[in-house]
Amino acid sequence: MLIDSHCHLNYPGLFERQAEILEHARQAGVTGMVNVATKESEWNAIIATAEREKDVWASVGIHPNEAAAHPAIDSSTLIKAANHPRVVAIGESGLDYFYGENDFDQQKAGFREHIIAARETGLPLIVHMRNAEDDTANILEEEMKKAPFKGLIHCFTASADFAERMLKIGFYISISGIVTFKNAEDLRDTIQNLPLDRLMVETDSPFLAPVPYRGKKGEPAFVADTAHFLSQLFGMRYEAFTEITSHNFLKLFDKVKL
Repeated sequence: MLIDSHCHLNYPGLFERQAEILEHARQAGVTGMVNVATKESEWNAIIATAEREKDVWASVGIHPNEAAAHPAIDSSTLIKAANHPRVVAIGESGLDYFYGENDFDQQKAGFREHIIAARETGLPLIVHMRNAEDDTANILEEEMKKAPFKGLIHCFTASADFAERMLKIGFYISISGIVTFKNAEDLRDTIQNLPLDRLMVETDSPFLAPVPYRGKKGEPAFVADTAHFLSQLFGMRYEAFTEITSHNFLKLFDKVKL
């Protein structure tokens, strides 16, 4: 098994070639993909793809950079959308401070609504974090003290301290093609010290294509290249590494039935 835990099949550049993209993935040995929403207008199409393709599942949520455009999206809206049998996660949501002042209060409010939805549905929360380590960790830790929920830090590029805080609250960590980049030595050092039983792999396609495809539009097939790279980083056989990450996926995304 090989699971792409985070992709955007309905984004421009992939949506127009979706059948071809899915065939590429299957030929590369990818046995499952989570198609992740970033805004409400995508939800219907993403769910429709999951209904049509048995190896694609859906996640519903609002990306933090879209939070200001979706002030009415609350936990009840998310919970209702997540009731669909092919929706297996809440998100992506979180905090993104990369672009400077960008309605941070609305991001935080929306993030907490997603956490409530994840808690109420029992589905994993897919967390986006960029340049916001402390606030993200603080909110997750605060909310975890109120009542438990489960989740995944997607496209991990953060510090070892942030990773440790996430592991302490029971979260999983997903690694993208960034780990293959030449300038990602610090990230590789951090990842090598993470427990294998909390790791997954992803593409975040159409973004972040790994070496040797860097500069091209990413697609789920490339998760195999990232998994090969990581298996070598950990000094493991590829099949053993993908078995572990797939097991981790099925443990967290327990609504998925294969």
